Amino acid sequence: MKSSVETVEVAQPYAQALMSIAQSKNLTEEFGEDARSLLNLLKNSEQLQNFIDNPFIQPENKKGVISQIMGESANSYLRNFLLLLVDKRRIAFLEPILQQYLALLRQLNKTVLAEVTSAVPLSPEQQQAIEQKVIAITNARQVELETKVDRELIGGVIIKVGSQVIDASLRGQLRRLSLRLSS
Repeated sequence: MKSSVETVEVAQPYAQALMSIAQSKNLTEEFGEDARSLLNLLKNSEQLQNFIDNPFIQPENKKGVISQIMGESANSYLRNFLLLLVDKRRIAFLEPILQQYLALLRQLNKTVLAEVTSAVPLSPEQQQAIEQKVIAITNARQVELETKVDRELIGGVIIKVGSQVIDASLRGQLRRLSLRLSS
């Protein structure tokens, strides 16, 4: 099991190296899209995640799968970076490296990540309203929304931006009302 400190210590330099490559080739946004796609693929495929994390699988096999996933049309710099991670036996840190790269990209673009939890899926209008509210609060240039659905909220939303949490859910309002009534 990897500790979070160890993960950050390994992921940070690799993410910074990937950002340096992306900036030198003017491919920061393209790498960002590819990173999001890879993270989504890893999140939705436990089998792929286990394959990449397994230290007993031969590096050549991992390289073959990565080359298949990336395809011929993928950026050669990113593909070579992933193959280098296999060679350096750091491919198990792929997810935190990509997440750290996206954090660096958000920092570069003055974008904030807002994690939004709602009782039901949000409409595009609701997402836009939340984005505008977060921009007003944070003075960021852009907002990247990461939405989750939690049926236990009953209604409303919980918005988390960095360490700031805005609880506008019915469950939160009921909890605050209960605390006021009991005191």
